[in-house]
Parts: sequence; C-alpha cells; structure tokens
Amino acid sequence: MKIGILSRNRRLYSTRRLMEAADKRGHEVRVIDVLKCYMNITANDPTVTYQHSEHRVEALEFDAVIPRIGASITSYGCAVLRQFEVGHVYSLNESIAITRSRDKLRAHQLLARRGIGQPVTSYAHSARATDKLIESVGGAPLILKLTQSTHGNGVLLAETKKAAEALINAFRGIGSDFLVQEFIKEAGGSDIRCFVVGDKVIAAMQRRAVKGEYRSNLHRGGTAEVIKLHPEERRLAVKAARVMGLDLAGVDLLRSAHGPLVIEVNSSPGLEGIETATGIDIAGKIIDYVVKDALAGPNKPTGKG
Repeated sequence: MKIGILSRNRRLYSTRRLMEAADKRGHEVRVIDVLKCYMNITANDPTVTYQHSEHRVEALEFDAVIPRIGASITSYGCAVLRQFEVGHVYSLNESIAITRSRDKLRAHQLLARRGIGQPVTSYAHSARATDKLIESVGGAPLILKLTQSTHGNGVLLAETKKAAEALINAFRGIGSDFLVQEFIKEAGGSDIRCFVVGDKVIAAMQRRAVKGEYRSNLHRGGTAEVIKLHPEERRLAVKAARVMGLDLAGVDLLRSAHGPLVIEVNSSPGLEGIETATGIDIAGKIIDYVVKDALAGPNKPTGKG
C-alpha cells in the first residue's frame, strides 16, 4: 500500500515511528510537507502536486494518508487533506474532524450536545459579562483557555477573581477568543491521556504536572506513567472521539468528584510519551488500522459538526 504521512518534519518522533512501522510491514511510505503542496481543483482530475524545487514537481498518488498537521497550519493543511479526500484517497482522520476538534469552543459544544461530561465552561463576547463569566464556573480559581491552542499554550490558571478579571481583560484587549472553565481541584494537577484508534482505547497514561505547574502536558515537563482505566473512562474516551469524527485521537480526561470529565480531544496526539510510558507499539497499531480500514471501503461518514 502507498501511504503518505502529512508532516512538516520527518525527524519528529511520531513521524519517524510511523515511517518505521509502515516500512516494517512492507508498505511504500513517504513524508509530505503540506506547505510544499498545491492543488488543482477540477471536477475531472482533482490532484495534489508536490513542489520539490523550482524545477521538480510531481502529482501525488497515495492509497491512504495519515495527517500529522500542526496547529499553526491547520487551515492550509486541511485544505490539502480535503483535496486528497476529493480524489477519494483514504485519510485516517478526515479534514472536517480535524478542524472541529481544533476549535475548542466548537468541540465543547459538540461534546455537550452528546451529553459528554466536561468541566463547566463559559464563553462571552461582551466585557460587561466578565462577572457573570467568573460566577458561572464557580468563581476562582478558574482556567482561561484560548480557543486555538496546543501543548498547554494559551491555558492559564487564575487563582483569584482579581487575577481572572485581569486575564480576561488582557485577552479581550488583544482580540483573542477564549473560554472560561471550572478548575477541578481534586484532579491534583494530573490528567489521563487515552489513545483511541478506531473504536478502542489502545493505551492510556496518567500525566502529572511538575511542582509549581498546573498543566500536565509532557511538553511542559510533566511526567507520565501507565494507568488502568475504569470502564466508564474507556467508554467516555471512545465516545468523545466518535463525536469529533476521529479515528485517531488523544482524549484527555480528568477524574473529578462527580466522575470523569473530558477536557480535550486531540486529533494529532504525539506518540513518544505514550509509547515510552506503556511500552506499546502504538505506531504499529495505527498502521495496521489504516490498512484494514482503507481496504474495507470508502471513508465513513464524517457526521455533523
């Protein structure tokens, strides 16, 4: 099978591991930088062309693509991915699912519509609503989260009402869209990353924040260890990925006093932390799923969003 990995850097751990797993299974695999692609948008012959250099270009042909599109290039990366979809190329995660999961406000709304537990979350445009925003999530401490962010960037803890007001005014002052979210104190600075492939959680780890930090992201110096999920957590993670329309997802949960809560659904979860913590060949399981699902027929419906 010809497999394309849409990634800007072939040396990244996740990209390299997917290449190794595909090659080990006898597939033809290539890494494609989406920013070097351009599209011929026609009804009869929709193509994606790769610009190697000024004098070397080629039309790309794949049986399947695995998107590893960074948050900073979501718009163009998903446009390239859509063009592959127009040409009936199988994609592990479809463009519409990636864009809906990257918009945190939209993602929270979709999860809420399907009855999936989350921290209380509020959003408002007017500065006159500041007090109501803070009160709606139970007051300080609270979390402020940019609607477009990754790796814990743009996620801030306001420990007092005065700090919350200052942060809200600062975000509004620079025209940034943000959410205000309930702070789950009992989580103790830890969360659970569930790695979902298809309709199964294939691995899970608990991430703990370093001392003095409230974000447990490994990019922020957090540590990870294997954790045994409760059946309810496993079902919740799979359901959250399904709501987003993702066949590959990193679903982040918090254990709260009133049950597990979803805080994020990541469409391009990193492999290094979870492979290191669990010892599971995640990359191999992804490639096996891609081959099986691609051979099963056309992409599944993308759902509503």
